Amino acid sequence: MKNKNIIITGASQGIGETISEKFFNNYSNIFLISRNKDKLEKIKKRLSDKKDSTQTISYFVASVENYNDISNIVKTIISKFKHIDVLINNAGITDDNLIVKMKEKQWDQVINTNLKGTYNCCKAVSKYMIKQKSGKIINISSIIGEIGNKGQVNYAASKAGIVGLTKSLSKELGSRNINVNAINPGFIKTKMTENLDKDKNLDFLNKIPLNRFGTVEDVSNLAYFLASKDSDYITGQTINIDGGMVV
Repeated sequence: MKNKNIIITGASQGIGETISEKFFNNYSNIFLISRNKDKLEKIKKRLSDKKDSTQTISYFVASVENYNDISNIVKTIISKFKHIDVLINNAGITDDNLIVKMKEKQWDQVINTNLKGTYNCCKAVSKYMIKQKSGKIINISSIIGEIGNKGQVNYAASKAGIVGLTKSLSKELGSRNINVNAINPGFIKTKMTENLDKDKNLDFLNKIPLNRFGTVEDVSNLAYFLASKDSDYITGQTINIDGGMVV
């Protein structure tokens, strides 16, 4: 992946941060998108200390909900680097509640960030990937989009939507040598999941045949594989990475 240009959204923490570091350590140029400028700046400083002289690390403070902002970011990258090799749509939020208590704002924010944000980024890069007749798009979904979860109708709908988007987009772009796949993480140890109580943690663990929670490195390794030439004949797929929780 040396000298490849990689866009990662939701790059300021957790899975997104680890994916960014994985590609950077393999000599890719990385372009990070998040709403959190302070965290992005810290990541850039940390990674810049071990940067290869030819490598680029840049970040953009933006919300994936805003198509114009995302489109302008992509144009900026194209104007300087001429091509985009990989897009990783990782930006996502939760705002849980039972449906009878869920406010419209909770629904809209989760759908707009998770699903519309993925659409916006795919749309912004697709025309350039079509012109260059190559590219990899990797969408981070969730097993919750497949099995559902109490109190997460908004999150489950957004993630199921990402799977449908992935399948459809793979059929649109396949003839242009562009691969589109999704990753369904299961229970992965991140700051987002640390807030769950011990009983919920144990309940999840009892459902995992491999008897451990996933790590952000597990997900970043799969993302790296799907971005590499080793996955050139894989498209339209959703790969669960959940320790066997959903079979």
